[in-house]
This record gives sequence, C-alpha cells and structure tokens, in this order.
Amino acid sequence: MSEPVKSSPLSELCSALPSLPLRLQEVGRFVAANDYDATTRSMRDLAAEAGADPASFTRLAKAIGYSGWDELRAALVEARRPAQSSPFSGRARNRRNGPHAGVALVTEKIEAEAAGLPRISAHAVAEAARALHDASRIWIAGFRSCRSVAELLNYELRLFEPDKVQLVGGSGPDDFDCGAFRAGEAVVVIGFVPYTRTSVRVAQAASRAGATLIAITDAASAPVAAGAAHVLLFEAASSPGFFPSLTGAIAIAQSLAALTFSLGGAASKKRLQQTEARLAANSVYVSEKG
Repeated sequence: MSEPVKSSPLSELCSALPSLPLRLQEVGRFVAANDYDATTRSMRDLAAEAGADPASFTRLAKAIGYSGWDELRAALVEARRPAQSSPFSGRARNRRNGPHAGVALVTEKIEAEAAGLPRISAHAVAEAARALHDASRIWIAGFRSCRSVAELLNYELRLFEPDKVQLVGGSGPDDFDCGAFRAGEAVVVIGFVPYTRTSVRVAQAASRAGATLIAITDAASAPVAAGAAHVLLFEAASSPGFFPSLTGAIAIAQSLAALTFSLGGAASKKRLQQTEARLAANSVYVSEKG
C-alpha cells in the first residue's frame, strides 16, 4: 500500500483559514498570496508589509500545526524546491498555442522580472559592497549558469581593482583557491536552487577560513548562505519559463561593482583610468570614427 501524499503547507494553510480568528485569517491570506516573500524575507519585514504584529506569524504557524514560524517557513521553502531529477522541466508549463502565444509569454516574463527587482534589498547590497571595499582580497564563485554572473562581477571589479579580485576556479582547480581563503578577505558565492555541490563547498571553505562570505542567492535558507555575513536575495523562480531567472542576480552584481567603485573614491577612479588607458593602447575597442 502506497503512503498517502502529504498536502503542501499552502494547502494546509488555505484549508485552515475559515476556522482561524479573523486577524490570523488576514495574516494567513497575506502569506498565501506572498509565499515567495514568506520564504525569503524576515518575519519582521513580512509583518511590516502586512501591517501585522510579528508574533501573529508565529501564532498562525502554531494554529495550523507547526511548532512556530521557522518550521512553517522551512516547509514553504521545501515545497518550492523542484524535484532533484527535474529542476528545469518541472518548472515548464503547458501553454496554448496561438498567433499571440509567444508574445504573451515574453510579456509575462518581462513583467515578472521587473516586479522582482524592487524587492532586492538596497540596504543589504550597500552593506555587502562596504565589505568588498574593506576586504584585502575578493574571491568570486559561480558555477554552471551562475558562472556568467560571477564573470560579470569579476570583470567589472577588476577594471578598478585589478590586483585584488580573483574568480574561483578561473586559473586552476577550485579547491586550490578554496585553500587560499584567508581572514580579512571576502568570498562572493552565487547560486540558486538546484545548488551545485561546488558552490556549497566554496561557501563552507570561506566560513572555515574566517573570510567574509557574501551569498547572492534565492533563499535565506540556501546552503550557500549558511554562515554568510551578507545574504543578497533575488527572485529566481517567480518568472515563467523552464529556467529560473538570473536578472536579479545580475542587478545585484552590477550594483555591488558600482558601489564598491564609489567607496574607493579617487583611488578607484585613478585605477579605472589606468585600465582604460591600457585598453586604448592595445586598441581593444573598435573606433567609433570608423
């Protein structure tokens, strides 16, 4: 006899709503309508957004059978996690064909991407940029699809910090670089579900070395965020399409580079000018004068 399928935490919540006190119903409806935010934002932030007392989230969780908000939040995170064997095809949705079906999908995706950007915490990014500025060395790690974001951040930072920044695994095995992490340095790890074993290993190595770990990821509970001094969240799974979105991660990376440059003041500007002069001397770019 097969085991009964366990209902999702959102289903449990919605089923319990009619029997809850009115105030908890309001909080429950907020959680149900904002389940992504519930998995990525603090209880205090959620309460402020919902206009509720933070303790009401704990009471809501207990009212539907959880020990507290942390347990309910963990269940919501797990429910959003795609099956290990089908992280991408599991996201795909069947859509009707038609003359405007493609345009509709593109429009929906662009709107979803744009909606997620304002939810990136500017304060958290600013604090992380300060850590990059203060670090004696900056390591950047991103693998598989996240490699593109890591290379972008590496490129932009090296324009004005050419001797301070290094891509993990850029010039040899990544475990060689992990062994070189030191206290006083910063390690940026980029990843979203499904998380690669290599990115988790890099994050763990940074923590063991006493380096400042900065995680650019899709959930505060992500394994790459364990022990991180700065967790910069972006929405990977909220937009349509078979593949998660990297738009937020790119926005965070470029914001980190821009603010780190600004914090460097005249010294950063001078190094950037030196880099530009070297690029010009090597005729790297096509002349606009034709």
